[in-house]
Amino acid sequence: MVKRLIEKGLMFGNLIRVDSPVLVERYNRALRHLTGKTTRLEEFHIDISGFSPEIGDELGDDLYLNHDGVNRQFILLSSEQKTAPLLNAQFSTSRGILRQFIEANEAELFALTARDAVAGELADSVYTVATPDKLCDIRNVTVEADTTEGTVATAGQLAGLIERFKSEPDAWFDDVLIAEMISLAKRTGDVTRNPVSLKRMTFTQDNFWTAHFGGVYLFRSVRQSTAISVAGKQTLGKMPVAQVLDFTDRDLIARFLQDNALAENLIEARGIDAAAILNQKMDFIVAEVVSKLGEDLTGATRRDLRQLGRRHAAELPAEWQGLAALLRWAENGGEWPTITSGHPAYFYTLRARDHADADLVNRLLAELAPLDIRQLFICHKEAFYAAYSGWDERKRAYVADFLEREYQIDKAGTRAALFGREEPLAEPPGQETRKVDDLVARVGPWGAIRRK
Repeated sequence: MVKRLIEKGLMFGNLIRVDSPVLVERYNRALRHLTGKTTRLEEFHIDISGFSPEIGDELGDDLYLNHDGVNRQFILLSSEQKTAPLLNAQFSTSRGILRQFIEANEAELFALTARDAVAGELADSVYTVATPDKLCDIRNVTVEADTTEGTVATAGQLAGLIERFKSEPDAWFDDVLIAEMISLAKRTGDVTRNPVSLKRMTFTQDNFWTAHFGGVYLFRSVRQSTAISVAGKQTLGKMPVAQVLDFTDRDLIARFLQDNALAENLIEARGIDAAAILNQKMDFIVAEVVSKLGEDLTGATRRDLRQLGRRHAAELPAEWQGLAALLRWAENGGEWPTITSGHPAYFYTLRARDHADADLVNRLLAELAPLDIRQLFICHKEAFYAAYSGWDERKRAYVADFLEREYQIDKAGTRAALFGREEPLAEPPGQETRKVDDLVARVGPWGAIRRK
């Protein structure tokens, strides 16, 4: 079922190949050090954390480096892993943490991985999330790492002994101290000229998505702390946050995004071609409808989808109708459509504002607008793969071909077209524009959202 995705580089893409006996042996040392297990494979691929889908299959455990889905362990064979994806992600922040750690310690990791693997853990004070409320105990994640031989710890110990040797008046006559320094230096090299250390990095975890409990979005650095459940708020029970929502609470989610300035309407957004994005979203909805009606989508172009849309206009859902009304306004200056948060098209019209949690908000919007398969694939791989498994073969083929043709060839360009931002205007906007911007900021892109 997923073979097509793998062949097109849409699944397990950008993984790092491990096929040298030396690297395999180092990986096994690190794997034994972390888990007590080893692999018999002579070649495999790893992600940014060192997880290998082939080894996961061999061990029958896709969480062999992520026991209970928390405190993810990692194995670094090369700093090149920083460009690889993170497979089986249980938290939305894990890949970003690993990448920042690798980039901040790139020179040190280059030196350390020349002789050994670096193994470590994304550690916090929570060892298991047996109940949903435990998610709120996750506050900080600290990256702990060393080589399998403990080179970093040994270097720190040696540095301490060197400081003693320099500061204690009788150190020249302390044969035990000198012998210990020599012994440690044989393992670490000259730490005075080539310091061996890794920056200890801690990351605050206020807002994140987790795969636990069917999927939960947790926002705590906002005025009203909020948990949004994908599976249904009854699965969360009582949580130590101000409000618990699920995807049936469309009005409340819309108000939450609006009150905290987390999302903006595509038409109002700067730096994008809103009409082109709306047209593409409409094509995706047409593909969903006509594939279920038995239409062949092999090699379907935008023109083909437009024709299929006209042929099956009566079957097109409210999501398409709402986007079409907005597109007419954008292109032809027609009547401004009233699309409230209860309208099926509402979340298709939004994207994250430019803020620190833009990726998290776009992930949430992708799940709230699942027929936009491009945004789902870019922003929420886990939800995309789950949805793909439930599609018929016609839609699978169309989506895989589209993503290979339209996204894989220019990932950066596509992301910039969808989520890019223009620089602030050099001159302040005119009075009329300011009034429109102020109104949008106060009541949102579609006007005030009425409480139920």
